[in-house]
Amino acid sequence: MAISAENNAAPDEVIDLRKYFMVINRSKWRILLLAILVSALTIFVVLNMKQIYSSKATLLIESQQAKAVKIDEVYGINSAQQEYYLTQFEILKSRTIAESVIDRLQLASHPEFVGQPGLLDDLRTLLPFLTAGTQQISAEGQAARDREKLVQAFIERLSIEPVRKTQLVSIVFEAQDPKLAAEVANAIGEAYIDGQLAAKMGITQKASSWLGGRLGELRLKLDQSEQSLQEFRLREGLVDVAGVRSLGSQELERLGEQITQARSKKAQIDSFVRVVKQYGIDQIEKLETLPEITAHPGVQSVKMEAVSAERKVSELSKIYGPKHPKLLAAKSELASVQDNLREQIRKLLSGITNEADTLSQSLSALESEMQRAKGQYQDLSGKEAEYQRLQREVETNRQLFDTFMARQKETEVTGDFNSAVARFTDRAMPAVDPIKPKRKLIVILAFVAAIGFGIIVAFVMESLNDTIKTTQEVEAVLQQRALGVVPKIAGKQQLVTLNRTFFSTDARLFSESIRSIRTSLSLLGLDRPIQVLAVTSSIPEEGKSTVSSNLSFACRQLETVLLIDADMRKPTIAKRFGLPAFQPGLANYLAETETLDDCIVHDEQSGIDIMPAGTIPLNPLELLSSPRVATLLAELRGRYQKIIIDTPPVHAVSDALVLSRLSDSVVMVVKADHTRSGLVQLSLSKLVNAHARVVGVVLNDLDLKNAERYGSYGYYQYYAQSSEST
Repeated sequence: MAISAENNAAPDEVIDLRKYFMVINRSKWRILLLAILVSALTIFVVLNMKQIYSSKATLLIESQQAKAVKIDEVYGINSAQQEYYLTQFEILKSRTIAESVIDRLQLASHPEFVGQPGLLDDLRTLLPFLTAGTQQISAEGQAARDREKLVQAFIERLSIEPVRKTQLVSIVFEAQDPKLAAEVANAIGEAYIDGQLAAKMGITQKASSWLGGRLGELRLKLDQSEQSLQEFRLREGLVDVAGVRSLGSQELERLGEQITQARSKKAQIDSFVRVVKQYGIDQIEKLETLPEITAHPGVQSVKMEAVSAERKVSELSKIYGPKHPKLLAAKSELASVQDNLREQIRKLLSGITNEADTLSQSLSALESEMQRAKGQYQDLSGKEAEYQRLQREVETNRQLFDTFMARQKETEVTGDFNSAVARFTDRAMPAVDPIKPKRKLIVILAFVAAIGFGIIVAFVMESLNDTIKTTQEVEAVLQQRALGVVPKIAGKQQLVTLNRTFFSTDARLFSESIRSIRTSLSLLGLDRPIQVLAVTSSIPEEGKSTVSSNLSFACRQLETVLLIDADMRKPTIAKRFGLPAFQPGLANYLAETETLDDCIVHDEQSGIDIMPAGTIPLNPLELLSSPRVATLLAELRGRYQKIIIDTPPVHAVSDALVLSRLSDSVVMVVKADHTRSGLVQLSLSKLVNAHARVVGVVLNDLDLKNAERYGSYGYYQYYAQSSEST
């Protein structure tokens, strides 16, 4: 399904440039006329426009002004920044500069700036009721308003143009008087320089006055801070706070080390004492295994004696008996050594206990000393902090005083030195040629704009024009076959002459177009013969009767023809053929007041038979809807090979819809470039709904000269040239 949808989709529309060119070509003379009129009006306007002259003065804005002493901080300007130049450009365009120049050159009374009464002012004078309800302005208010208008008009003529990548700026002023333009441009530069110098001097004087007042206050603050510092020194007896604070820090460090050592030693002794208490003071055998006791020199010496005595007892016991005097003496010596060992251990334990008590007392004394030293150090730190605070205050006040003293001296030195912030590099000179209006350019642009506007209007009118103009539009818009075109007949002619144009030797194109339509109908009737042909249109005045008559003439050259005027509301066939108004016709036959032969007239010149409309009835639609119409056509089919019926317009009445059902085919006549496509489509839809067989459309009254611009009817030139040659 998707593939079939893509295949059935309409191809992309191709832009036909020839179509747009032909639209322009058809309207070229109107576009050219519009351009000429607009150009003429523009010439008249520009010749009455006042000429404007422009003068330019160039200033060099100094990035670093000459100064006797550098005091940029006082002025608050950093000329190295880009904003500095942008600020100067805005100052040049400021209202202050403008008012200064206006007053200096007295421009309020200059003729160029004196307001001329305009059209609105004239209307107010002639028609005072226009201002009856408005509030009256006082003289002061009016003066202020006039002043504001003058300043605004002055600023609008002024332009400041910086020269790219330089310190130069151009002052451009426009005026009708070239001398005035030059004077104003120079005056603006001078006013800017004078204003900047005045501002600089004012700032310098103000800074000097302010600095002088501040110096007295700063000097008083400096004296007070120095006095407070000296009184603090005397009161606290301070000479060298930093040295005393360093000694206190060293003492605290020493006491801290001693306390640490004492606490460590006391912890060892306390641990030994706890072990001794755990073993018991009398358990010499266990106590002598302790490292603290074993490592003692006295205990080690006694132990060596005990070992020697034990060895001696052991050796003698091997030689002598138990009661031998030497063995007994050796055992006595061993017992004495062991007693001595026990005594030594007891003394050592007693000494260690005493040492623990002594360490506790020493540690308490050191901690007390540490607390005292900390208190002294903290007290000294507080005094030092107060001392430093007072000293910083003195230094700060001294720096401020020195700074302001230096600024005051600089300001006094530069107060009489006035360097210009800008200078002229080129002064403005009166211009020779005006800068505007550029009359030639304005006229050319107006001419081009008018042509462009004319082209746009042509395209708009073309898009709004939905009439049928070509056979291509017949097929594309109406979806109908184009049977042919009938060219427009030049000039106004009588109805009888117009009706027989087919036989005119001067209308070769017209005759050939009718024959082409006849040929198209003949080809359409090969499969399904067309004997009864109804000719109609959408609205009146489209030329259906002319087409019916001349098509009858063309068909008579091949077959017998009857032309029936079925338009019983506005019949014209009788007048076209010069028949009297009382000639009976279709209405009389349908009303059964006349016979068929009495209602048919033979035209000798063309050879066709004519059935006019006859007497205009009150009920034409009822007559055409009667069964006698079908009976009539059935009888006429036996007499004539071609029956052409001229019917009323479809959009006006329903008569044509009734007759279209009784006809073999219907031909729709459309007046070229006259009838709107929507109206024709509506008429065709009515015929289709009435089950009529619409075989095609005839495009009538086509202007071939205009049609040639569409590029579709050039072949008619062949017949035109042939007729001219004959």
